[in-house]
Amino acid sequence: MTRIFIFTLLALAASCAPHKNQTAGGTQSGLPLDKIKLPPGFQIQLWAENVKNARSLCLSPAGTLFVGTREAGNVYALKDTDGDYKADQRYTLATGLNMPNGVAFKNGSLYVAEVNRILRFDNIENNLANPGTPVVVYDQYPTEMHHGWKYIAFGPDGNLYVPVGAPCNVCERDNPIFSSLTRLDVAQANPKPVVVQHGIRNTVGFTWHPVNKELWFTDNGRDMMGDELPGCELNHATQEGQHFGFPYCHQGNTPDPKYGEKRPCTDFVPPAQILNAHVAPLGLEFYQGSQFPEAYRRQIILAEHGSWNRTKKSGYKLSLVRLDEQGTCVSYETFAGGWLQPDESVWGRPVDLEHLPDGSLLVSDDYADAIYRIVYKDR
Repeated sequence: MTRIFIFTLLALAASCAPHKNQTAGGTQSGLPLDKIKLPPGFQIQLWAENVKNARSLCLSPAGTLFVGTREAGNVYALKDTDGDYKADQRYTLATGLNMPNGVAFKNGSLYVAEVNRILRFDNIENNLANPGTPVVVYDQYPTEMHHGWKYIAFGPDGNLYVPVGAPCNVCERDNPIFSSLTRLDVAQANPKPVVVQHGIRNTVGFTWHPVNKELWFTDNGRDMMGDELPGCELNHATQEGQHFGFPYCHQGNTPDPKYGEKRPCTDFVPPAQILNAHVAPLGLEFYQGSQFPEAYRRQIILAEHGSWNRTKKSGYKLSLVRLDEQGTCVSYETFAGGWLQPDESVWGRPVDLEHLPDGSLLVSDDYADAIYRIVYKDR
């Protein structure tokens, strides 16, 4: 069992050092935020820096931002106590965890996803300086590390949703829990996961439509089919028990070279939007605030973490997927770019997004160890 080290760390967030680059919002930082290109009227600012390997985000109703990590093995809590839209308090809640990527908050408790188990820190906001030993909610998820890190979130039904990625680039497995999305009723004393969606290679971000509550999720396409195939996916589940193609069919229309003869692409739910190849889409949000212009309301903003072995890099940006009134994707475009430079150098990789109450949007970056705030000022 993974050994957990819980310790207290309460410190003021480090102030930004002077630098020749200025953020679009005017705050000085060692990060070249002036390189980020956004639509007119939008600005990007530094909300927190030196947040090692910042990945999944979850904001409590009281304003505590919980941050998971993958490689660092830490879980953080950050707070903006003076209302200046910068984190000025931070705590390290746990260290030494096994890829604690996913974080979710409910009824005063913080839930953390490791590779094979779900932990719960009760009454967490009253114990940030000393969270104590967490409760093990469930510890029987597969232990395979390949695509083992998990994004988690509570659904409209109050249950915790937990993905289980494929333990491979592409493969079949007899155990149906692989390549799936599961539901965990954490209100039970001994919850057991129920597979609710199938054929998902590796989703590291999902959410529900703010009106009809239907599930939308990103999925990372397989590797080793060339630079242009397959496209990664934005998927839309209209009911439980659907199958999204993996490992037999990719991007809704491309049979897998090894497994494609076993089942045709027509057996599966096609993507709502085919994304660019190898962009590694992770977190996503339906924009629900009132700060951005009306054209962005209930539209999807998603983080493309970026390719790892493509000849010419792709991703490293935030994309905007627009939906019509019927919920059909009608466009796919860049919302924020510049972490990938024209010379192929990379200085940041966006991971997850979270709304702030004022309608601005937080974005985590596990490469630059930062959390940004995107605001709209042209009002």
